[in-house]
Amino acid sequence: MPTRFDADLDALSALLHGQPAYRIRQVWDGLYHRFAAPEEMTDLPKALRAEVEAALPPALELRAEQTADRGQTVKFLWALSGGATVETVLMHYRGRSTVCVSSQAGCAMGCSFCATGQAGFSRHLSTGEIVEQVVRAARHAVGQRAGAWSAVEGPERKGALNVVFMGMGEPMANYDATWAAVERLHGAVGISARHLTISTVGIIPGIRRLAAEALPVNLAVSLHAANDGLRNELVPINRKYPLGPLAAACRDYVATSGRRLSLEWALIDGVNDRTTDAMELAEFARPLRAHVNLIPLNPTPGYAVRGTAPGRVRAFATRLGDLGVNATVRQTRGTDIDAACGQLAAVAGARPAAPVATPARRRTEAGTHGAAASRT
Repeated sequence: MPTRFDADLDALSALLHGQPAYRIRQVWDGLYHRFAAPEEMTDLPKALRAEVEAALPPALELRAEQTADRGQTVKFLWALSGGATVETVLMHYRGRSTVCVSSQAGCAMGCSFCATGQAGFSRHLSTGEIVEQVVRAARHAVGQRAGAWSAVEGPERKGALNVVFMGMGEPMANYDATWAAVERLHGAVGISARHLTISTVGIIPGIRRLAAEALPVNLAVSLHAANDGLRNELVPINRKYPLGPLAAACRDYVATSGRRLSLEWALIDGVNDRTTDAMELAEFARPLRAHVNLIPLNPTPGYAVRGTAPGRVRAFATRLGDLGVNATVRQTRGTDIDAACGQLAAVAGARPAAPVATPARRRTEAGTHGAAASRT
């Protein structure tokens, strides 16, 4: 049985066979424009509301909700069918809100400093499970007032809602469901392509597919190292998709989409925050005209290295600027509820202990970084 947001318009018509077209459109409008639950669709007959509820059950069961940053960051823990769990993060900023959604339960990429990667992979999410995260978070953003979405004049308007595929999982490893969710959020909900961002650790076939799509969404690449030797340690998929071919795929995406590329860089003390790291990053970023987002490493129980200190983060950003690269330091949100970048692990309450990974070997400023990445 499809869940509430799995069915497209044709499938919805088939599920509600015998209902006139205008009723199907009312249901669709209720789900995607007003974010209303079936029982809240008071423009429908009571019997039809019950039919919709039975035909399209929700996919997500709320297990826990935590807040941080004086209510400006909210983390939701959802249970899925089959017992898997995922997390979604809602962040409010001045004039806008951002929903960070998960595309998989767990992750198979094995990045040593990421709590999701430390937990391993459970399963892919369906299109409906991804879309429902956005809908449920958006309802929360307007105080769960049924039907209030279209009337909201504050930062929760659709035009000020950003969706980033930066939660649990690798979106490009679940490409079909991820892209169908993007199309649904754009076409049915009305979120513009410039407010939709897909993040990847560098799955080149996915980047190539994305470049061929008609919808020019934003692309963010979690880079973290700009030489193959170090990146092989931090981001193991680099052994399959090394930096040279990755740069070529990114260059083609920028040329095709017209969008600016973002590079994500988690700053790890003594590992990737040295002058030579900045030089390698600048060499990678400049030909792509990429923007760099610097993220001080957030703590996880399975990686025994701390993030770069704030002063050195600022110095790293300045150094990149001097090297001709536009860089910003991302504001850390939700650290105390394990909602920050790299901390999602889909557990309620205290996080269980995890085996401590051996960090990439720290190097002196004069030390080598391994073979430099080839450029194409």
